[in-house]
Amino acid sequence: MPTSYPNRRQFMQRAALGSVVLSLSEPTSFFSSSVAPGKRVGIIGLDTSHSTAFVKVLNAPTPDPAYLGYQVVAAYPYGSRDIESSTKRIPGYTEEVKKAGVEIVDSIEALLRKVDVVMLETNDGRLHREQALHVLKAGKRLFIDKPIAASLPDVLAIFGAARQYKIPIFSASSLRHIKGIEAVDKSKVVGADTFSPAVLEKTHPDLFWYGIHGVETLYTVMGTGCRQVVRIHNEGTDIVVGTWADGRVGTFRGTRTGKHDYGGTVFTQTGNLTLGPYGGYDPLLKDIVRYFDTGEVPVTPEETIEIFAFMEAADESKRRGGAPVTLESVLAKAK
Repeated sequence: MPTSYPNRRQFMQRAALGSVVLSLSEPTSFFSSSVAPGKRVGIIGLDTSHSTAFVKVLNAPTPDPAYLGYQVVAAYPYGSRDIESSTKRIPGYTEEVKKAGVEIVDSIEALLRKVDVVMLETNDGRLHREQALHVLKAGKRLFIDKPIAASLPDVLAIFGAARQYKIPIFSASSLRHIKGIEAVDKSKVVGADTFSPAVLEKTHPDLFWYGIHGVETLYTVMGTGCRQVVRIHNEGTDIVVGTWADGRVGTFRGTRTGKHDYGGTVFTQTGNLTLGPYGGYDPLLKDIVRYFDTGEVPVTPEETIEIFAFMEAADESKRRGGAPVTLESVLAKAK
């Protein structure tokens, strides 16, 4: 028998060593390989509870068929690096999603090689323009969680890039699905008052950070067409009064004292309806997976742009001591 052949023990040792080397040099994910083609979801940003909530639902041991087989297979954790309320969440949320079978990668480029569609969940809107551009260039469908950006010029730039790369995108708050909204006949709405917390974050325009929740609720029932806004501001409260081109009036109250809550009243031709309470993430997540599956956006770019123009005009009104500010003027400046 030739002496160059290893005995059985040597062969098994070498085979085991080889498999270790292979696993270190070419990491693989059994979870990823088990997901149907086109259904692999990537997450950018593990600094928000939205990320872990979405993973919990999509990667459930027995997923709900309503989510069409989409599962999160990879995540890039960052994410804000200088907003303390966000950065402190990253280690814990990273460990949480790893336990659900999500592979953690060290760059957006690495993420894009492993996934078919992307949720941009980074809490810090200042990063969204750059992060979104990577995804759009790669030709992948993209949901951008609120706020879509931390400035109105960045909002316009993101939608401009989406047009350039021919990738429809959308952004929304889960408050678009607040309880009671399903009973609203939008063709009969004559006005609305909504409210939500409006906690401030120094790195973002006032309402972009958290007030957007109540503003998006307002737009969900009123639709587009706001012409101008007036803002009343003090330490604990913001009130923004919007006048629509057809004469309807909608108001948003943002609170920073008292109990944090979400809701509103919708005034219609046939009676008044109450909105609230908050209905959770699931309805928004169903919108997201339907968009991933069809490419059809449930919220138009025009509506999202107007929401941010409304909030920017509210900021400008604050700077002018509560003077009326038109949305047209802030859009012209942003362009």
